[in-house]
Order: sequence, then C-alpha cells, then structure tokens
Amino acid sequence: MHFTINGATHAVEPDIRASLLDVLREHLGLTGTKKGCDHGQCGACTVLVNGRRINACLTLAVMHQDDDILTIEGLGSAEHLHPLQAAFIKHDGYQCGYCTPGQICSAVGMLDEVAKGWPSHVSADLETVTLDGAEISERMSGNLCRCSAYPNIVDAIAEVAGAERA
Repeated sequence: MHFTINGATHAVEPDIRASLLDVLREHLGLTGTKKGCDHGQCGACTVLVNGRRINACLTLAVMHQDDDILTIEGLGSAEHLHPLQAAFIKHDGYQCGYCTPGQICSAVGMLDEVAKGWPSHVSADLETVTLDGAEISERMSGNLCRCSAYPNIVDAIAEVAGAERA
C-alpha cells in the first residue's frame, strides 16, 4: 500500500485491519501522533486527512491510500515552527506534552473550518462565525488534556487566529 504522509509517499504492507494510527507509529516511525484511549475519545491521535481532522485510531489505514495525510511531524520543524507550535510554546499550552500533537493538528483543522465559515454548536450566527474563547473551546472539545492546560491552549489558538480570548 502507498500513503502520502507529510508530502512524501510511503510504501508499507500493514495488516489490512491496522488503524491509521498504528501504521503511522509502528510501520513509519511517526510517533508524534499519540495513542491515548484508542477509542476516539481523547483526541491524542488527531491528524489531518485531506485537510480535515480525524481520530487516526478510529479509521483503517487502507481507507486512506489516496489521501493526503498530515501529522504533527509535517507541520513544522525545529528551525521553522508552525505558528500554532510557536504559540503553544509561548502560552505554555503543552505542559506534559502528550496531547499536544493532537491538540495542534486539531487546531489547524479547526481554524480551516472557521475560515470556511462552518458554524459550531455554540455559534451565535450561522452566517458569520466569530471566533472567541467559547467558540474555540467548543470546537476543541474533542481533544482532552489531563494537565488542564485548556486556558493556555485557547490563548495560543486565539493568538494565531487573531481572536479575542473571552
């Protein structure tokens, strides 16, 4: 099977029942994506598939052979951090760091959703989405942080989005 991950093509032969998360970690050595609950409840395994955020533990790898997959390793480098990576450092939005890759990938996907005008459950106006603290918190609710760095995570995302923290 061939996968396009972080802009590069990879050939692997995983078990047909392997999750995307297991292929990333065990077959390709991309360990930035974390295995948390393995049930899609914590968001530690969030990656971007064709620009949309998904839980890699809940999808079979074989389903994504023709997709463009982006993991935390593909967002930035030590020399050139992605703006969200830099903001997480600045606002101490990472604490233990276990959930951070999933949080950042989810935030990238979430900001794209906002740019496309997609409303959320708490959007006051379905035509014009205003990104504030409540909107960010709702949209990031699928990503858990056991260290409770939520205020810092929201601040980091708000800074990158140019939003007001409410």
